[in-house]
Amino acid sequence: MKYIITLFYCFLVSGFCFAQKYNPGKVNKKAINLYNLGLDEAQNGNFKEALRLIDQALQLDNTYIDAYLTKAGIYGQMKDYANCIVNYEKSFDIDLEYSKDYKLPYAINLAGTGQFQKALAAVNEFLATSELNEPSRRAGEYRKRTFEFAVRYEREQNTKDYVFAPQNAGDSVNTTDLEYYPSVTVDGNTLVFTRRVKGHNEDFFESERTPGGWSKAKGMDGDINSNFNEGAQNISQDGEWLIFTGCNFPEGLGSCDLYFSSKTKKGWSTPENLGEPVNTEFWESAPSLSPDKRELYFSSNRPGGFGGKDIYVSRRLPNGGWSEPENLGPQINTAGDESCPFVHADNQTLYFTSNGLLGYGGDDLFLAKRQANDQWDSVKNLGYPINTIENEGSLIVASDGKTAYYASDRSDTRGGLDIYSFELREDVRPSKTLWVSGKVFDKKTTEGLPSAVELIDIASGKALLKVQTDETGNYLITLPLGKDYAFNVNRKGYLFYSRNFPFSQKAPDSTYVINIPLQPVEANASVILNNIFFDVNKYELKPESLAELDKVVQLLNDNPGIRIRISGHTDNTGKAADNLKLSDNRAKSVVAYLVSKGVQAERLQSKGLGSSVPIADNTTEEGRTQNRRTELTILSK
Repeated sequence: MKYIITLFYCFLVSGFCFAQKYNPGKVNKKAINLYNLGLDEAQNGNFKEALRLIDQALQLDNTYIDAYLTKAGIYGQMKDYANCIVNYEKSFDIDLEYSKDYKLPYAINLAGTGQFQKALAAVNEFLATSELNEPSRRAGEYRKRTFEFAVRYEREQNTKDYVFAPQNAGDSVNTTDLEYYPSVTVDGNTLVFTRRVKGHNEDFFESERTPGGWSKAKGMDGDINSNFNEGAQNISQDGEWLIFTGCNFPEGLGSCDLYFSSKTKKGWSTPENLGEPVNTEFWESAPSLSPDKRELYFSSNRPGGFGGKDIYVSRRLPNGGWSEPENLGPQINTAGDESCPFVHADNQTLYFTSNGLLGYGGDDLFLAKRQANDQWDSVKNLGYPINTIENEGSLIVASDGKTAYYASDRSDTRGGLDIYSFELREDVRPSKTLWVSGKVFDKKTTEGLPSAVELIDIASGKALLKVQTDETGNYLITLPLGKDYAFNVNRKGYLFYSRNFPFSQKAPDSTYVINIPLQPVEANASVILNNIFFDVNKYELKPESLAELDKVVQLLNDNPGIRIRISGHTDNTGKAADNLKLSDNRAKSVVAYLVSKGVQAERLQSKGLGSSVPIADNTTEEGRTQNRRTELTILSK
């Protein structure tokens, strides 16, 4: 709990100020005996029996303030804020002077129900008490700051209409054991979580979405689960990798390290320690992979940070290893603890926990947005009731941008922590995305080809991400909405692939399949250069064409023996002679650029074909657009 209400509220004040209304010496003796029995039960954690005995005491003496105060403390321990508040208020009604020292725990429990304005008033009354000692004053002033934040947040964000209604994942997922740390694939069909089996051994379980709900969860196949404790896992968006935390493993470098497992035909592979520089002799935990699997975020208490635990990022290297981790800096990390990072499928929104940023007290959930300069900024508290006066743990958000998953021990729990889902408030949602899957394969043999698929933002020309396919050529990419993209694939021995996709007007949560055939480098092989652009009736290359032409230069440098022809084509609009001349000049412009980049002229030919070789119907704009093209053909190898 963020703030534990003690049963005997003695740590804040030096003593009680007794008043005329209530005299403890006149309490019914039998009531006192029952009360003391109740205290014994409460101290042993038997809260239900303690409440029964104290209620019997109150039946004998309904002015017994100490019994009401202790009941309030017990309900506070149980996080039953409403009943806690009722009992504090009963004691205040009987004798406010005697009970006024309990205004702070009363205020905290008011905040537990979201009554922050009323909680602020109560803590101000507490701080007005003249005989407070210094620890009491500091505790009150801390709570005052959190309540002022909550009141301001509610006013500025207008959260009153938000309905927070977490749904238990059900009996197929949750059991009498503890279930926590959920993780889902980008299609939302696979749920992975940690279960503490029989109260001590942590293992990974998975469940599949079916028309009737989640399937019966089962231990993950393969060699990933062991007699050691595996936890705090993150499954990659494509469902092929699992990064998790292993503590006190024999091969560990520190108390807790990060481990890697991949999905194979026989199940999940034997975990491998990620090793240095990701792991150290210190504590590393709470991993989160970016959707393209190129960045690994995690929390660590290694030296050199801003506080206790900081969030770091390590980047995937060409050799398959990981780079020296970088601290996310003071935009994210504080003098307190930051943990549980989760990078959404949009690759722009980071969720994490912090107790060093102002919030509701203790560990709150925050989000940050990646800016154009790759810095994380616009940090925002997720607000009440997502954040409470309790410590919040890990939270993930599905690719739809609105469904969040977390673990909680709410009233309908099957046993302790269960997996729940709820709908995020709109202002704390990530960017809307769409996702694309497909396969890279040899055009002649149809065999899958492991390759890197690069995505370019056509408007800016900036490479947004590069995702590696699996060993059979399959890939999955999530993309922010509102952009048009070019898909590029380069693989030695093949002509490069480049094609534009106008996704800027596509609906969110759309799914697309884009299979990518690669043409082997051989005589008469050809490829359309889809990203060569000219103005209407012009043959000067537009600047956005250069990125694609540089790939042609790379192809020629990688294959010094080949000769190519660049062919220009137009649609049938206008005079045939004009189209022929225009296409010829465009082809020559491409060749001129290649020569300017050091390619020998004798390796290059150009030819204008006008509208004589259409590949689509010229009666439609879509067909005419396809016919206006620049084509590369290999003449000899």
